[in-house]
Amino acid sequence: MILLTIFAGLAAALSCAGIYGVISYVAGQRTNEIGVRMALGARPADVIRLVLGEGVKMALAGVGFGIAGALGLTRLIANQLFGVTAHDPVTFLAVAILLALAALCACYAPARRAARIDPAAPLRRE
Repeated sequence: MILLTIFAGLAAALSCAGIYGVISYVAGQRTNEIGVRMALGARPADVIRLVLGEGVKMALAGVGFGIAGALGLTRLIANQLFGVTAHDPVTFLAVAILLALAALCACYAPARRAARIDPAAPLRRE
């Protein structure tokens, strides 16, 4: 059980790192757009909301596909479970909430970095 817990923790950490990397990359690719938005009057809170919203959409889509896949594959592990059923709604809900919160936390740092972009810098590069 300890080994399973360690592997689950590593999987959660890797998923958070992956989400952080993807959101950071997407925000970096949109530096010019974000700079133009800020030059036209967008507040840093608007930029944070934009980047967080994009990350949350991707995370919710991933959680939705993951739950659908897990529900489809529960027959394979049903005989190995002890104390829970294969379709335990509390477990599915808890995991979905945990992954969505992890994605939200992983999206926050790139969102703050995008909000601190100097609006003149992307315009000078163009």
